[in-house]
Amino acid sequence: MNIYVSNLGYSFQDEDLSKLFGEYGSVSSAKVITDKFTNRSKGFGFVEMPDKQAAETAIKELDGKVIDGRPVKVSEARPREENQSRNNSYAKRW
Repeated sequence: MNIYVSNLGYSFQDEDLSKLFGEYGSVSSAKVITDKFTNRSKGFGFVEMPDKQAAETAIKELDGKVIDGRPVKVSEARPREENQSRNNSYAKRW
């Protein structure tokens, strides 16, 4: 299951995210999204857990938990949608 985590502290790293979710089960991957210019965290990330039940437990236990002084939001990630409007926004106006 792919999990979306937001409101992370800016010092949070991939390893921190993996360790946090690893307490609930096996973690396939953990990625904190960073700004490509500053390499600083954008405050959110994604965790992949192969065991759906462990993932659901992690979501339930961690959603709203205060980590590094911030209440994190944790939920199942939604599938990424293609954003056609951004690619063709100029053409559609005329």
